[in-house]
Amino acid sequence: MQSRKSILIDANIILRYLLCDSKDLYYKAEKFFKEVEKGNIKAYIHHAVLAEVVYVLTKVYKIKRNEIADILIEFISHKGILVDNKEIIINSLRIYCNSNYDYVDCLLCAYSYAYTVYSFDKDINNYISKERLYSG
Repeated sequence: MQSRKSILIDANIILRYLLCDSKDLYYKAEKFFKEVEKGNIKAYIHHAVLAEVVYVLTKVYKIKRNEIADILIEFISHKGILVDNKEIIINSLRIYCNSNYDYVDCLLCAYSYAYTVYSFDKDINNYISKERLYSG
């Protein structure tokens, strides 16, 4: 029996696959993700890589926040895509969709459900305070 490999992927692999803006690179990425889908390999996405993907889609390609959130939630939910604390990441994308915060701030806000977050950032502290009011 062949063991499954887990491969750490870069933002460019994800971006070329999602954007289809370079045919050669898209086909390479598509081939890779087909192997992931088949279960032959697992693709690990680090939080920093996901943050870069969000940044590039927002700032370079001017894609709307709700579209980014929908696309990435669907993408990371696929079988074979590994992301640490996947539910927190999904929540961070939902926060991103419904706020004007930078993605990393949304990530910290999402982590505030599981951890105490200490920050001088007013947006983060306001979000955490509001969530405590609604959940308390």
